[in-house]
Amino acid sequence: MKLIITMLFCILTFSAQALEIKGVKVDESTQVSGSSLVLNGAGVRTKMMFKVYVASLYLAHKQTDAVAVISDTGNKRINMHFLRALSAEKLLHGMDEGFTDNNSAAEMTAIDAQMKSFRQLMTSAKEVKEGDVIVLDLTAAGTQVNLNGKVLGNIEGAAFNQALLRVWLGSHPVDGSLKKALLGQ
Repeated sequence: MKLIITMLFCILTFSAQALEIKGVKVDESTQVSGSSLVLNGAGVRTKMMFKVYVASLYLAHKQTDAVAVISDTGNKRINMHFLRALSAEKLLHGMDEGFTDNNSAAEMTAIDAQMKSFRQLMTSAKEVKEGDVIVLDLTAAGTQVNLNGKVLGNIEGAAFNQALLRVWLGSHPVDGSLKKALLGQ
């Protein structure tokens, strides 16, 4: 009986602990606009062998299909916990590549105004430092951009949300292994 109780305690203790990646605590759940979300997956964004940030994706329920995640209009969250300092220019360059590699010219034209707003918000930060956290909350109204708990601004529209998700989950993601990790694969 003691063995069963000890094993049960160990299992419950292990399952209650948050995931940790590269020293970054990744919460198992979060709230966005009153909706409870669960961790779908998390991993490290690597660029030319440099570990740039730990990303985590939160959804209403776990999903392994990228197309289903992108097309779902429910609330979502993407956390980016930076492992190194990066200028806003370099961050945007990587994001821009992800947008253009995963969205058609027509899709990019349709979100041109939102892209300008996104670039302005990201540029306003000047740089991200090691330990900084960018949180992107995607809702039916659009995307809220946060840096270290401070709201930088909002970008309206579901089309922008889908284009943004394609940066990580599209057919040509910024990091293929990160895409698999975010999808829990």
